Amino acid sequence: MEGRTSLNRTLRFQILALALTRLFINTMFRMVYPFLGVFRDNLGVSLSQLSLTMTARAVMSTVGPFIAAMADQRGRKVVVGLGLVLFAAGVSLVILLPNFLGFFLLVTLTMLSRNIFDPAMYAFIGDHVPYNRRGLVLAFTELSWSMSFVIVMPIIGLLIAGQGWLAPFPWLLLFSLAALVILARILPGGPPTQSMRSNTWLNLGTVLRSAPALAGLSVGLSFSAANEVVNLVFGVWLEDSFGVKVAALGAASLVLGLAELGGEFFVGGLTDRLGKVRSLALGLMLNCVVVLALPILGRTLIGAVIGLFFFYLTFEFTIVSNLPLMTEVLPAARATLMAASYASMSIGRAMGAALASPLYSQGILASGIATVAFNLLALLALRCVRLAFGANR
Repeated sequence: MEGRTSLNRTLRFQILALALTRLFINTMFRMVYPFLGVFRDNLGVSLSQLSLTMTARAVMSTVGPFIAAMADQRGRKVVVGLGLVLFAAGVSLVILLPNFLGFFLLVTLTMLSRNIFDPAMYAFIGDHVPYNRRGLVLAFTELSWSMSFVIVMPIIGLLIAGQGWLAPFPWLLLFSLAALVILARILPGGPPTQSMRSNTWLNLGTVLRSAPALAGLSVGLSFSAANEVVNLVFGVWLEDSFGVKVAALGAASLVLGLAELGGEFFVGGLTDRLGKVRSLALGLMLNCVVVLALPILGRTLIGAVIGLFFFYLTFEFTIVSNLPLMTEVLPAARATLMAASYASMSIGRAMGAALASPLYSQGILASGIATVAFNLLALLALRCVRLAFGANR
């Protein structure tokens, strides 16, 4: 695999189909945030009840990926299909039950779907794409994250405004069923030839006994916590500092979506050339510089938005550079490690979320210092990956 640098037409079509599938899965994941008030009003529930739903979704972030570890035994195709079946089930339930219960099932099942689908997709790409091209390919699939916000979210808004809050869901159901049929036809079946274990728990044991794997999981946990410390309070910071209201926050969110898009393009252009370890280290260091500059840039609204743009750009560069590295750390249990990586990043986000509010109460500088501390921990863990895995990787 390492010796090949070109991708055949079939593989390119498979990757395109997977990326387009992720587009509507990510759309469902991200649409909850900007339209939370719409869902609250139409469901006739309180914000605290919706918060319960989001808590349940967070639990799925830690539980779901371990189901994806079955891809090391059953094969990538089976688990990708399972993810799409769960997605279709969740969307169908809210159409049939347009109430709080239906919405709760929608949010939890589609989150479970996402956390099953993604690790299996990453493992498939790790199986079939040469390592020296993997950064570019994974950056392409990650475009579905930013595109879901920059391009699809305005369409979702128009659908809801014109036809009601349920309007997007029949379309999402149609797309998921079409993707299920197409991917079932084009993805190869059978378990991966590199898999050495027939039991998920044995594969997890392999991960837990691998020093590079544990170090890689620590990297993801740390930089996810670093990002969430600022991610959770940036809107409050803009509102407190400049009196920014909803419309302007929406415009700022679009800018941040473009920053994510820029980070993905940089990964596509640089990570395979620089090496994954070096790119990840570069992203972490630049993110530290930017977050420490936020109090200075934040003296004006334009400066604050510019600072946040580069904060999200460097974070997106970091997280997308991490993906191809993790696909190669433990090939014998690739899907299991990618599932564990998803879980570790979810834990990191939970840690950052718990710290975000008390830190921000001391000012945005305190948030920045905490972000730097977590990023430094990530760099320390990355050094362990580098020593065990090689700097040129």
